[in-house]
Amino acid sequence: MRERINTFNLYLRRRYGCRVQRVPVNLGLGCPHREGRTGRGGCIYCDETGSGVLPADIPVEEQVKRGIAFAERRYGARLFMVYFQAFCNTYAEPERLDELYRRALFDERVVGVIVGTRPDLLPGQVVEVLKGLSERYEVWVELGLQSSHFRTLRLINRGHGVSHFVDATLRLKAAGIKVCAHVILGLPGEDTEDMMETALFLSALPVDGVKIHCLHVLKGTPLEEMYRRGEVRLFEMEEYVDVCVSFLERLRADVVVQRLTGEAPPERLVAPLWCLEKARVINAIRMRLEEVDTHQGRKCPFSQPPFCANLSPA
Repeated sequence: MRERINTFNLYLRRRYGCRVQRVPVNLGLGCPHREGRTGRGGCIYCDETGSGVLPADIPVEEQVKRGIAFAERRYGARLFMVYFQAFCNTYAEPERLDELYRRALFDERVVGVIVGTRPDLLPGQVVEVLKGLSERYEVWVELGLQSSHFRTLRLINRGHGVSHFVDATLRLKAAGIKVCAHVILGLPGEDTEDMMETALFLSALPVDGVKIHCLHVLKGTPLEEMYRRGEVRLFEMEEYVDVCVSFLERLRADVVVQRLTGEAPPERLVAPLWCLEKARVINAIRMRLEEVDTHQGRKCPFSQPPFCANLSPA
């Protein structure tokens, strides 16, 4: 069976010839959007952890050592990418960022760096720091877009516009840095056409990767309050599968799909509970692609590189 999605695992195995595992690191830098710099309260779906999986009070070097040991034991990984994941990992002075990044890069088996941040938090000096890292490592910057529609960004309190994403993407690409966009499907006020336009928007830009999330509600967030008041409708799993497949069809074939669904720790999740079953959701998406005999990029109207032989269906 040929692959119908250009997944991150496929991309890494082609490039490095073996399993490459991400090692999450929490730099504890916080988010300006939660602290009044670009707005107040943060995005409506973000809780106090900011997607972090480790406490920030553990030294960076120790976080990396633990992460590598776990990935070796659990996955048999031989190479690694350090993933600065929680909150905004460009929210510090350039000199401080350079120091923190390089402290995490002591192991010779680390081949890449992934930096999660906001598109409005990439001044020129920070881009230069990232460019310096790219001389030795493969550098990805993950930018939270979520939607290509400004009305949606305003509703979910993103604190930046679509133009900020375009600007950040073009400047990072000019510096030789790979860009991965985060997208949420099922945001309040959006219909299917809105979500498909986001896929086409990304396909029209030099974006290298995308992470697709389903909208889910975490405890203690403004989104939870909206959900309790009946102001937000969440996808059923079958609905999400259908929308995700349609999104993939409109996504350029060469874009690396790094995630197909969002997830959250059970103790923090309010709804939908089906997103706890990550493997089941991913399998359902793959099965739907098979059932309707389609693949990533099939309905993308823009110029695309030729499909790799193992991406297009037989």
